[in-house]
Amino acid sequence: MRKSLTTLAVACAAFLATSAFGQTPEEVKKGVEQYREMLELGNPAELYALKGEALFKKKRGPKNASLEQCDFGKGPGVLKGVYAEMPRYFADTGKVQDLESRLVTCMVQLQGISEKDATKRPFGNADKPSENEQLVAYIVSQSYGDPINIKLDNPKMKEAYEIGKRLFFYRAGPWDFSCATCHAEENTRIRLQDLPVLSSPAGAKAAMTTWPAYRVSNSQLKTMEWRINDCYRQMRFPEPNFISDSVIALTTYLAYTANGGVYKGPGIKR
Repeated sequence: MRKSLTTLAVACAAFLATSAFGQTPEEVKKGVEQYREMLELGNPAELYALKGEALFKKKRGPKNASLEQCDFGKGPGVLKGVYAEMPRYFADTGKVQDLESRLVTCMVQLQGISEKDATKRPFGNADKPSENEQLVAYIVSQSYGDPINIKLDNPKMKEAYEIGKRLFFYRAGPWDFSCATCHAEENTRIRLQDLPVLSSPAGAKAAMTTWPAYRVSNSQLKTMEWRINDCYRQMRFPEPNFISDSVIALTTYLAYTANGGVYKGPGIKR
């Protein structure tokens, strides 16, 4: 399936690249939309979710326990709709957490796995996906069709939102880039990839309702933590640590801006 999807993606991309010459922006946009529709015919993210479900229910660690009693904000064991309301504040840790940081908390508390082991391989590759990616795929799939609903009903949530907003517009690095450098102007793209204005509700919804996502170009499912990490890499910033406060704050800002959007992930990207 991966090989066939990659071949399809390459063929479609080549067709669009050659046919774009002489076309109006509207015609090019229509072609890109057709390309995306082709990709959505089959999404290997489902395979990640199936493996993630088995891993979620498997007893592991020094405590020989599963993750089935993990509380993602709606009570132990409840997964329906939880991703659509994250990041959120958790009283037991006193922190604002995204999905991946909360998974680490549950691995440590429920399974007795050390934080070092729980965070040692957050991102996989085509040959060996990470367990984190599989677990994320399973959990986010349980929020499909739910509206994003991030609440700033706690001082730490408000603080995370404000920090995330500042980080989004903060310019630095050798190229003097910020997130807004690529995501603050309408109707722009890199190759076939649209660059939504993430500081606007419409743009934020387009992004936050489809990530995490399976990337056809490298045959891997990628999480939101990875997406932000890779953006920093491309801006030539130092890459943030996995589940760092800065990544969670930026995710809080983007997710809150996307409030009301209907979650449709895991998505599929070129």
